[in-house]
Amino acid sequence: MNKKLLQRPYAWLLLGGLLCLFSCRTYNDAIGSYYGAIAQGRFDDAAMQLDKNKFLKYRRNQLLFCLEKGKTAFLQGQYAESNLYFNQADSLLESGGRNKAMDQALGLLTNPAMQQYRGEDFEKLLIHYYKSLNYMQLHMMEDAEVEARRISLSGYELNDRKNNRENRYSNDAFAMIIQGMVYESAGDINNAFIAYRNAADLFLRQEDHTYYGIPLPQQLQEDVLRTAAGLGFETERAYYARAFGNTRMPVEKQEGGEVMVFWENGLAPVKAEANFFFTLTERGPGNFGFTDGDNSLFIPFDFNLLPRDSCYKLRRHFEAFRVAFPKYVEQPLYYTGASIQRDSTLQVQMEKVEDINRLAFSTLQERFMKELGLALTRMAIKKLAEQQIKKENESLGEAFNLLSILAEKADTRNWQSLPHTIYYSRIPLKKGQNKLVLTLKGASTTQQVEFEVYGNGGLQTIHYSSLQKS
Repeated sequence: MNKKLLQRPYAWLLLGGLLCLFSCRTYNDAIGSYYGAIAQGRFDDAAMQLDKNKFLKYRRNQLLFCLEKGKTAFLQGQYAESNLYFNQADSLLESGGRNKAMDQALGLLTNPAMQQYRGEDFEKLLIHYYKSLNYMQLHMMEDAEVEARRISLSGYELNDRKNNRENRYSNDAFAMIIQGMVYESAGDINNAFIAYRNAADLFLRQEDHTYYGIPLPQQLQEDVLRTAAGLGFETERAYYARAFGNTRMPVEKQEGGEVMVFWENGLAPVKAEANFFFTLTERGPGNFGFTDGDNSLFIPFDFNLLPRDSCYKLRRHFEAFRVAFPKYVEQPLYYTGASIQRDSTLQVQMEKVEDINRLAFSTLQERFMKELGLALTRMAIKKLAEQQIKKENESLGEAFNLLSILAEKADTRNWQSLPHTIYYSRIPLKKGQNKLVLTLKGASTTQQVEFEVYGNGGLQTIHYSSLQKS
């Protein structure tokens, strides 16, 4: 790049425009047509927009394509097709996709948005939720039980990776509740009790009995006590009754069975880009790290990626790094609560059971320092490469610097058709036909949705999604 060209004012205006073009376009922008259709409840149109979207056809976005297609098919009531895509997503996660070492190198040399998307931990567990509901809607209980067992395997893997550390997302109470529901539907009460108990324990370990923004659900308490009593586990029933402060005896099974109603409200947060500025500093001989403007953060330099003497070279050639990092942006809710009524004789409030919005913000914060350290190391590698190129050719070095600036971009990808919050309720049914009315409540509006459910003596599921934003 010609040095005199960069000294001209219009060249810097052009550079500024290019920076905006490269750095401001997010994943949400890239799938805007699809996302808009989902938010407005135009699910058939959303499916077509997915198929036309070129960005999602890139190999690195293959997992996202499968997740979005699986969720859209679920919303359309196409449960078999939904699980075809979710099974493909599972296969991608298990295989790891392209060579992991090459993928990491690509991320370091460019930016993490160029790497294969591997999913957030909570996104991976929510695949089991959708697959379980799909199988139950298709009356494929053996497959649903297999999925329930896979929830435990996913939980073990997550626990091992997080080393069971406190204040880290290493289990998911909602996934365990789904597991218990599937086992109970299949008549496996012993495993249902274990799953419900494990979910309840996650809440009870917290001083305020909340788990990632969710208070201990009343329904979960009743599930633990009911299954313990049904198995004759009086010691366990009494223990949890005291722990819950719940002295009510379990309700007898209804002749028509029961239905689990799931309501998905709003849309999960989307990712945007935030910028941080750091300098490389030395705290003691050879103890290099990155520090922000007010010295409130100190992130050690990873010497496994670069020789130690590279840090001295870095300090001689530059003063500061700009690092792009993802941040979540909450999507406002149109509805804030709901109740479910059966045949004008029974009405209950829907309970929050999974706050995906809260999970997203919390889990990103939990790994903030680790991810920021990788981002800073990425920028340091680029800066050293730039200095080496400048030794050979000044113009090429400047061109490489420009490309590095343009390439510095946060990974703003996430599974965007997930809901903001999931609510649930368990409704007893009369034998034969039952009419259910779900009433959604907003700040200045209400909506009623009717369902017809045939009470067959078993445990069934129905779901409704209101994904629009305020």
